[in-house]
Amino acid sequence: MAVWDELVGQDRVAAQLTAAARDADALVTGGAGAGAPAAGPGTGTASKMTHAWLFTGPPGSGRATAARAFAAALQCVSPDRALGAAPGCGFCDGCHTALVGTHADVEVVRTDQLTIGVKETRELVRRAQLSPAGGRWQVIVLEDADRLTEGAGNVLLKAVEEPAPRTVWLLCTPSLEDVLPTIRSRCRLLTLRTPPVDAVADLLVRRDGIDPERAASAARATQGHIDRARRLATDERSRARRAAVLKLPLRVDDVGGCLKAAQELIDAAAEDAKQVAEEVDAKETEELRAALGAAAGTGGRLPRGTAGAMKDLQDRQKRRATRTQRDTLDQALTDLTGFYRDVLALQLGSQVALANTDVRDALERVASGSKPERTLRRIEAVSACREALDRNVAPLLAVEAMAMALRAG
Repeated sequence: MAVWDELVGQDRVAAQLTAAARDADALVTGGAGAGAPAAGPGTGTASKMTHAWLFTGPPGSGRATAARAFAAALQCVSPDRALGAAPGCGFCDGCHTALVGTHADVEVVRTDQLTIGVKETRELVRRAQLSPAGGRWQVIVLEDADRLTEGAGNVLLKAVEEPAPRTVWLLCTPSLEDVLPTIRSRCRLLTLRTPPVDAVADLLVRRDGIDPERAASAARATQGHIDRARRLATDERSRARRAAVLKLPLRVDDVGGCLKAAQELIDAAAEDAKQVAEEVDAKETEELRAALGAAAGTGGRLPRGTAGAMKDLQDRQKRRATRTQRDTLDQALTDLTGFYRDVLALQLGSQVALANTDVRDALERVASGSKPERTLRRIEAVSACREALDRNVAPLLAVEAMAMALRAG
């Protein structure tokens, strides 16, 4: 299976990256730097390969998947390459280790925190200056480039402006506006689209063995978001949470219902964060205690001078819990937006396929009880709640305000 096979509905992007990977071989053979405007092999044209790439696209489009596939193609060592085969076979040692995250020259950076700071970025820049240990390129995949702080972005800018000869930066963000203008002006842009619903359903059936009917329902409900579709199709808890969220529009008839629904939504997000913490925090804490030399025979007390390291870990865990809660809330708000989008489609008599066919009765009830103008205001209220959460407004306050706005229409 080629590395591009999981790029659902992104044929144009896959073709561009394949061409760039072909030219990358010529640059390595000719000894040119990744950022040099070298000519293509025997064509006299500018190389399709460059030292910095920016992958943008809506959530679920596969930005990180595309970046990892390109990293694997750059490290591909298949013997078929000598016969003209396309890079990215998916089977050779270079492809396999790059995809599973064990390649010495491919660094994949993702964060479970709200931001990526200056310290972490400086470490990446330091690594980017190293020559490849064994592969063709030193590849840095930054999956959450939109989470760079302003200071971290300025640190990264210096590395992108003056790249090491054999280093490639692959940055992933939802949109161009999520990175500094000075960074995006130095990157080659690749824009991914939302995958077709049918293609996502087919992927779930082929790769994950999911029942076709459930796969189609999950793909339709998430409107082509690959990761969310897989989670919805395989996780009963996710389906239950979505069902509860889609009942919220029917529970905002009075002030008490609004406040209760808001509190329940916040409690569900907090419970998700708690479950993630229980799965990860205990293991991280025990591993750190062992690394710091906490002996079982001394009552588990840490050696003198190591309390700071434990405090740093606890702070990271708190930030991760905050992000988990925010992500869960954002997913719920996305589901609400989809609900009102379907309501609007019914009110306008649109032929657009509905995403939430499993709650059609609720859609028709809300659609018949209001006008399109009120539905648009409700969609705006959900968007305003998301913006408030981005500005660090207290989650309960933001959701309560949204619930009241949904009631008012």
